Amino acid sequence: MTRLRLGVNIDHVATVRNARGEGYPDPVRAAEMALAAGADGITAHLREDRRHISDADIDALAMTTRQRGLPLNFEMAVTQEMEAIALVHRPHAACLVPERREEVTTEGGLDVVKGHNTIAPVVSRLVEAGIRVSCFIDADPAQVAASKAVGAQVIELHTGAYCEAVREGKPEASALLEKLKASARQGVELGLEVHAGHGIDYETVKPVAAIPELMELNIGHFLIGEAIFIGLGPAIQRMRALMDEARATKAA
Repeated sequence: MTRLRLGVNIDHVATVRNARGEGYPDPVRAAEMALAAGADGITAHLREDRRHISDADIDALAMTTRQRGLPLNFEMAVTQEMEAIALVHRPHAACLVPERREEVTTEGGLDVVKGHNTIAPVVSRLVEAGIRVSCFIDADPAQVAASKAVGAQVIELHTGAYCEAVREGKPEASALLEKLKASARQGVELGLEVHAGHGIDYETVKPVAAIPELMELNIGHFLIGEAIFIGLGPAIQRMRALMDEARATKAA
């Protein structure tokens, strides 16, 4: 089975930094450590309110990942401001996400069906600039099809509901996992590359990683939290090992 890539989201290193208005901890240093520990790429979300990642962080991350020859995945709202920033830096990938100022974190997938006329032109301009475009969506057949229709090359399935159900012992966890599997299959059938992310931890990673159609997981908040106790490198290495175990078991 194809090796599953791991993208590490370093947003919440910046959250800790910004809590005191200091210059540390540095998200770029975290990115370098993540890459050294086995991450395949770095994800960062520059929000409209700049609550964690800053413009200067994006400048530095774009330079660092380019020098290392490794991917930067720029999570972005579908706005003129974020499109302009993406077109200046031309990251390897741009993942289009919903964004509301009052939300604590991303609460659901992008509604590509409803937003088709707004999203499609943005996707077109980003793709024309050589940026690989992903839509962060819920595991819903209509959203998968709409992502293909707007011209995205990738979908990232929102795993938050499944991970929350597992942690809380909810009976619907199995059904939510099946929805993720079905959407992954649909995505591949439509010619899309399929990623997944949000809320993944050591308990939930293996069932998700075992979905054979997935090519990449993007994980952030849990890894940054776990790094407080065991260090960022070991936290990433353990996650990488669990992903590899899941793939090896599935292949067997």
